[in-house]
Amino acid sequence: MIRVVHIITRLTLGGSSENTVATVVGLAAAGYTGTLAAGLAESEAAVVADARRRGCRVVDVPSLGREARWLADLAALRELYALIRRERPAIVHTHTSKAGFLGRLAARLARVPAVIHQPHGHIFYGYWGPGRTALYVALERWAARWTDRIVTLTERGTEEHLARRIGRAAQYAAVPSGVPTSALRAAAPERGAARARLGLDPAAYVVVGVGRLISVKGFDTLVAALPRLAAEIPSAHVVLVGEGPERAALVSRAAALGVGSRLTLAGATAGVATYLAAADVLAAPSRNEGMGRALVEAMAVGLPVVATAVGGIPGVVVDGESGRLVRPDDADALAAVLVELGRDARLREALGRAARARAEAFSSAVALDRMRAVYDALARAKGLLA
Repeated sequence: MIRVVHIITRLTLGGSSENTVATVVGLAAAGYTGTLAAGLAESEAAVVADARRRGCRVVDVPSLGREARWLADLAALRELYALIRRERPAIVHTHTSKAGFLGRLAARLARVPAVIHQPHGHIFYGYWGPGRTALYVALERWAARWTDRIVTLTERGTEEHLARRIGRAAQYAAVPSGVPTSALRAAAPERGAARARLGLDPAAYVVVGVGRLISVKGFDTLVAALPRLAAEIPSAHVVLVGEGPERAALVSRAAALGVGSRLTLAGATAGVATYLAAADVLAAPSRNEGMGRALVEAMAVGLPVVATAVGGIPGVVVDGESGRLVRPDDADALAAVLVELGRDARLREALGRAARARAEAFSSAVALDRMRAVYDALARAKGLLA
């Protein structure tokens, strides 16, 4: 058995946390026994409990949080260093940007033999202004020197890192955020039953969005597209599945545009399969996206996707084949494509069939096989495997 410490900033409900837990559990069965360190919050108790139920050993790093706070960050660095010294792992695998920097620095100070970083996307645009972004890019360049492998979610993610001179091409490997496609399909009810369960009109044209209600997800663009969509397709209804600080602003904006009754905010839920089964289209108007796990989940149940051509999305959605791509922050373009799909059931069905087949390239089995290959190659190179 090879001991591994995984480090992630927070265990929130979402793709990066689910991907991390699945990696820890899956690799343990392959001989890489793992401990997952995170800044645990009471609001995330359900996610932590689920991780532990699945066999993941989770430990708390109290000072680790999302926002940059120098005193807390120094405390988190000390806590991570102490944890690594106590656990004596052969590999440290960091996840997400904040934990990625602090965790890699702690691993370097503790002289860990092998270090893997998995950003689960990036922060190169869509989050902050040019000054703060430039600082974080500089920190990523610095931390790449302490890293043996950098795991991106798509090949495009690798390209975007290299374009900013972060690391060398030989350091990179692309491993998708694996989606349990078969289990998701098994959990999805029949469309009519799903709509009845959610109280949705059987005849409505339902557009669903899944993700945290934060600016980078671009749901404000979807709300801005709703008046035109509703005017051209009177049965149109948008359902957003997720929670976050933008919730009140989205409700207010929809009301100001006169489409408040066309928008449902369902909150966060682990049972996303029912919402996907009830929908006609998934909309993902993100300003930045590492891969878009929700896109693959939708595709797995045969749902066409309308998304923005940012981050790793073009590596997931083949424009005109398994979905449609539009520019970010373009409500008119988004509305036009949603209207087109709303009027053409045959097109939705064709895109949905192709999407279902395409989703298998991002399945849990594919992801675990690729991640194990990264680990095995690195372990051999470091003399950890015979």
